[in-house]
Amino acid sequence: MRLVARILVFGQKHKDQFALCPQGTPAWIKNATAFLKNGSSVLNDTSYNLPIITNLTNVRAGTSEDCLLLDVLVPRANFDNRGKQPGAPVLVWIHGGGYTLGWKTQYGSGAGLVRASQNYTKPGIVYVAINYRLGLFGFLSGPSFQQNGTANNGLLDQRLALEWVQDNIAKFGGDPSQVTVMGESAGGGSTIHQITAYGGSKGKVPFQQAIVQSGAFLPVTSKQKQEDIFQRVLTTAGVSTLQDARNLSTEVLQLTNAKIVGQAAWGDFIFNPVENFFLHGRYDSNLTVMMGHNTDEASEFTSPYVNTTETFNQNVLQVSFPNINGYNTASYVMDTLYPPIYDGSHGYESNFTRATSLVSDALFQCNANYLARAFGAAGYAYQFSVNPARHGDDITYTFYEGPADSIANDTLALAMQDIFTNFVISGNPNRVGSELPYFPDYSQGNLLYNFNKTLIATKPDNLNNDRCRWWQKAFYT
Repeated sequence: MRLVARILVFGQKHKDQFALCPQGTPAWIKNATAFLKNGSSVLNDTSYNLPIITNLTNVRAGTSEDCLLLDVLVPRANFDNRGKQPGAPVLVWIHGGGYTLGWKTQYGSGAGLVRASQNYTKPGIVYVAINYRLGLFGFLSGPSFQQNGTANNGLLDQRLALEWVQDNIAKFGGDPSQVTVMGESAGGGSTIHQITAYGGSKGKVPFQQAIVQSGAFLPVTSKQKQEDIFQRVLTTAGVSTLQDARNLSTEVLQLTNAKIVGQAAWGDFIFNPVENFFLHGRYDSNLTVMMGHNTDEASEFTSPYVNTTETFNQNVLQVSFPNINGYNTASYVMDTLYPPIYDGSHGYESNFTRATSLVSDALFQCNANYLARAFGAAGYAYQFSVNPARHGDDITYTFYEGPADSIANDTLALAMQDIFTNFVISGNPNRVGSELPYFPDYSQGNLLYNFNKTLIATKPDNLNNDRCRWWQKAFYT
């Protein structure tokens, strides 16, 4: 791995990239990191770096798995203030993409968030965006793999970037004691993994706050399942050992990646379901956290052929949740938690919406509830409800830089950015003099802040229920 920092002085067409590419070692190895010791490799660069290759079947021009880079977006006043106290608050973005695809600038440069932070607090925040290894490059695991490989390199990449921010962000005018990590989907799930890293055994995490948007992950709890994934990688790639796979071309690995790998969560960094860590207090509790979910997180991840009780069982339980074994457990899920009652009293009116409720709870929404209950008075929970409010629909609002077809209400987008940047700056989404409704912490009645097209208001958290409490234990009991 190569960690490369880029300076971007906001408002100017000038960037300095610390160049360490091409790599001298494959992208599979944990200790492939190198840092610049002097300025001999510094060059001027006026273009954004290449996105890293992920799991796209046809590798497009302008992608590379050769290097991991991070971007630093700095308002001029902050940059000129570097080395002086106090530094500016820092926001670090971790992109999503199912742990298999995506890149740090996929939804924007972060300029909209920086501008929003300058509206009321000059000179604003420092914004950092990172890449991390994906798919088989970042998330292989299993007993055979771990004999000569390191699990969860993608999460270790993120941790290394966060440690780099702690060590270096002051050089850009940022304050390492005011760092907020923000991520959506797999980026939100990654942020949760960072909060619970090593089961809390290594002390404080290298940040002080977090914004988790639709945090997503599906634990691969079985070592045999992880081993099966690794063996399928070798078979698909046409090799028999990890070392042979390391010697393959990027193109072969890319095609293999497209067919096989999602997330395999077990290693030193994550060795138990994070639900378990929250339940037993094994996380860094000295944080302030904002957590959110969308109204419809799962319709795009649910088979459209789920229209009977039989297809519900086949396509949802057996395919999406193979870890739910045994007749009694499956029966409890189907008959008690999500019974075949379609009058709306359980939150659904068909087998399809019954399935989306289950998938949404298990993979997305209940994760927000675990966080809310874990952090309480230091937690702020919200829901994004702008119709259709599908998974990922909120990201264009988060990265708003002007009117766009994907934005139904520009005023709402600006309000969301105001709230997010208030939180980054002060640890509180509320701002003195703001005309927005008060955003209560979660201990004040278990309320959600609801972002809707025409109204922002609080509402009860309907996720604070028996379903989420069951899912919190389901993957390890």
